[in-house]
Amino acid sequence: MSIVQTEPSSPIILAENLTKVYQAGRLQVTAVREVSLAVERGEFVAIVGPSGSGKSTLFYLLGGLTQATHGRVVIDGIDFATLNDGERTRLRKQRIGFVFQKFNLLPTLSALGNIEIAWAVSGRSGQLDLRYLDHLSELLSIQGRLDHRPSELSGGEQQRVAIARALITRPAIVLADEPTGNLDTKNSEAVLQMLLRSNRELGQTTLMITHNPEAAAIASRILYMRDGQIVREEKGSRSDIVLPTAGSAFEGAAWPVAASAPAAEI
Repeated sequence: MSIVQTEPSSPIILAENLTKVYQAGRLQVTAVREVSLAVERGEFVAIVGPSGSGKSTLFYLLGGLTQATHGRVVIDGIDFATLNDGERTRLRKQRIGFVFQKFNLLPTLSALGNIEIAWAVSGRSGQLDLRYLDHLSELLSIQGRLDHRPSELSGGEQQRVAIARALITRPAIVLADEPTGNLDTKNSEAVLQMLLRSNRELGQTTLMITHNPEAAAIASRILYMRDGQIVREEKGSRSDIVLPTAGSAFEGAAWPVAASAPAAEI
């Protein structure tokens, strides 16, 4: 395992010359080509591109869900390439919360059960913070839906439960892959505002993958991908949006983001 010494001001996500090549029979398909980027602590970054641009592959590389063919990913000072499978899994559980387009909720568990299991497998000591869970439930408007199974929830409700599951461990980083892809306009806007609120009020670093430039506009920085490469960068046109304060679940509360785990635990 390689630990890169970082200052508090150092990027929490650092990618250097990332390349991912897939073997398809006799053909080699390069999904990501020599991508380098840095995401600062507390930043909200969106990566936008059409289908086949390589954005989802980049998401999996940055989240440690697949290994790069070349290059490296450094998460909070730890180089993914130097970790074995077990160490990568522990790093993900300790520092990254994932939100997926297809929700990935366990169908036999209630909404509450899906949130609780994320805490149980995270390896954190102590009991689930029920007060924090109550606040998340209020923020996400799922207070009365926690006893329902996914099949009894709307698409918007399922995605809000998935966000609660990602946030319950107070991860330093939230990675969201097409979080509004299966939602209508109203629910999409609600989910985007929830991601923005968690970024601002919990101080989490958020990286969102999307094909929708309108969704990406809430990010502070937008990276555009095509043919496996980042081709341009711009500021989000809605990055200065003022969120409604009424009923804010975090109002008056200081919820800490999970501290970086000691290297020995990885």
